[in-house]
Amino acid sequence: MPTLYQSYSQLVAHFGGQQKTANALGCTQPSVSAWVQGKANMSAALALKAERLTAGEFKAVDLCPALAELETTD
Repeated sequence: MPTLYQSYSQLVAHFGGQQKTANALGCTQPSVSAWVQGKANMSAALALKAERLTAGEFKAVDLCPALAELETTD
């Protein structure tokens, strides 16, 4: 399983750069930069949007730690 940093970097590569990722997800490039640098985590809403836009190639639970926590607290 990739680390959060690796998942964000792979997502950026998928979209073709930080600005294109930001445009696709409807957020700012500095936000994308902060994810890749490990300074911030992606919100649940954006993680779900990324999963939908990539047809499940990237799973929301792999992009948002809060969603991963919800999945393990049954």
